[in-house]
Amino acid sequence: MADQNELDEAKKYEKEADKYNASQIQVLGGLEAVRKRPGMYIGSTSSQGLHHLVWEVIDNSIDERLAGFASKIEVTVEVDGSVRVEDDGRGIPVDIQKKTGRPALETVFTVLHAGGKFGGGGYKVSGGLHGVGASVVNALSTQVKVTVMRDGKKYEIAFDHGRVKEEMKIVGDVPETQHGTIVHFYPDPDIFTETTTFDDKILKNRIRELAFLNRGLKLTFTDKRKASAETDVYHFEGGLNEYVRFLDRGEETLFDDPIYVEGDYEGINVEVALQYTTGYKTTLMTFANNIHTYEGGTHEAGFKTALTRVVNDYANKAKLFRSKDENLSGEDIREGMTAIVSVKHPNPQFEGQTKTKLGNSDAKTAVDRSFAETFSRFLMENPAVARKIVEKGQLAERARVAAKRAREVTRKKSGLEIANLPGKLADNTSNDPSISELFIVEGDSAGGSAKQGRSRLTQAILPIRGKILNVQKATMDRILANQEIRTLFTALGTGFGGDFDVSKARYHKLIIMTDADVDGAHIRTLLLTLFYRYMRPMVDKGYVYIARPPLYQVRQGKIVKYLDTDEELHDYLGDLQPSPKPVVQRYKGLGEMDPEQLWETTMDPENRRMDRVSPEYAADADAVFEMLMGNEVGPRRDFIEDNAKYVENLDA
Repeated sequence: MADQNELDEAKKYEKEADKYNASQIQVLGGLEAVRKRPGMYIGSTSSQGLHHLVWEVIDNSIDERLAGFASKIEVTVEVDGSVRVEDDGRGIPVDIQKKTGRPALETVFTVLHAGGKFGGGGYKVSGGLHGVGASVVNALSTQVKVTVMRDGKKYEIAFDHGRVKEEMKIVGDVPETQHGTIVHFYPDPDIFTETTTFDDKILKNRIRELAFLNRGLKLTFTDKRKASAETDVYHFEGGLNEYVRFLDRGEETLFDDPIYVEGDYEGINVEVALQYTTGYKTTLMTFANNIHTYEGGTHEAGFKTALTRVVNDYANKAKLFRSKDENLSGEDIREGMTAIVSVKHPNPQFEGQTKTKLGNSDAKTAVDRSFAETFSRFLMENPAVARKIVEKGQLAERARVAAKRAREVTRKKSGLEIANLPGKLADNTSNDPSISELFIVEGDSAGGSAKQGRSRLTQAILPIRGKILNVQKATMDRILANQEIRTLFTALGTGFGGDFDVSKARYHKLIIMTDADVDGAHIRTLLLTLFYRYMRPMVDKGYVYIARPPLYQVRQGKIVKYLDTDEELHDYLGDLQPSPKPVVQRYKGLGEMDPEQLWETTMDPENRRMDRVSPEYAADADAVFEMLMGNEVGPRRDFIEDNAKYVENLDA
């Protein structure tokens, strides 16, 4: 019998093997591969991927600036939601490309890896390394229209879903001095199913960032979707120095002007701007060819190495260390620092098309040597400032040692042992972080309902009592002395501070679930401050969420409706029949919901609503956190006074 089964299996295998031939190998022609797997080219088809289309077009215009030909870039969101990007660069070439036999303008928008960035002499430095930017934008748009002005002529070409709709033609004459490129595109809703609406804040933040990184370049932004379509102009002659001042606005600094370094090493241009504040926050932003490298890379490593070495060398030579003192760690020296590192590399090696990490080893050497020499000279010429930097590092070291002791306490406890702590963790049963969720719930009462109503396989519950410490103005030893914070980090399994490792996170959804009142908003803000300052990789990975429990329940007979606002309640009640009489319940807190209601409205993946905390708003969030949670009272008072009208409206 066994032999017969083996024979049957062999025949089945041969039959299936015969079917698997060349006809089953699918070859995606043109830009079909991009439409089939868009995430491979733009990261995702969410809002982040949607905005990546704009970055790709702007990057091409920026490359013209880096090549020395563009002085202004205009970005416009049209009334219909499409985007138009115009520059005054040389204009995309329009002559015939030998390999394709088609105009270069058409080739750039229809052929992957076609562009002037592959050693052909078109660009010495560029941000769009992979050369797929224009063609990917074309592939993922319903319509693209490109206008080129060069050599006294105006050319146009139009595309539909990545294919040529109207071939390139001359549509008029222009002055010889007029040159540049206009790209006008409409994102495809079949690709971007989540949203095709561009966020003006995200666009403005990136455009402003590019203006800081390219001193003297004029960028404008106009949103015609708004009734008053004003044009915002971004133009900074001070470059990175102005960027550092912008990031440190409202902060007390250790010295007047940021330290600025610019140098070249074997064809790599290096710029660094550095300032220290009296606070504890560290801000280090790195860029490669204007691309924000969120995950750092070799240029960041070179800066950190040089900074640590130079400060310790100075402190030893100036005898600022006691004989028994060891050198300061890099983490100690960087406390309170705001620094921006920008390199322009002729052949950057990024990790993936979305370019979040630089891998060139020579970038590390370039930044190290360029920065170390100038910074060392600055410390020698400014001994009072140098002493302040060293003393600040020594204070950070003492706090770090105290924090290490507190951290050792968290390391000794496993997730299960947290059940003995005041913040009781009800863990989920799955060991797969990708499906595991941790609900941080305000209060033991709501925590009890959440534990009873949850899905035990995927959902863990961690109740917290009261308000955690405001970490915006606290040292690390004080932070880790807070029991609720220690409990949270132990539950996550990520470690803390310099030991933080997001890859060890036991949950890939961290969901804040607080009451819909002032105290709940305060607790949520305190938690967000903690995540932003000390768990930033969790935010960057998209792991942090805010639950949106309803404010009202309306029951009319067997029909139950949950509503979020007073306006929704008013409108809904106005549409109901008078009989039977509707019963309205206002939830003063999560604890008033029974387990079934909490599951149905806030925890059920099929019905719940959550807001994901996005890193795109990092610059704005940083400013708001500093204003609302920092030591400066004046800006916070001004904010309250400016927004007091909202409180008055509620009472009206």
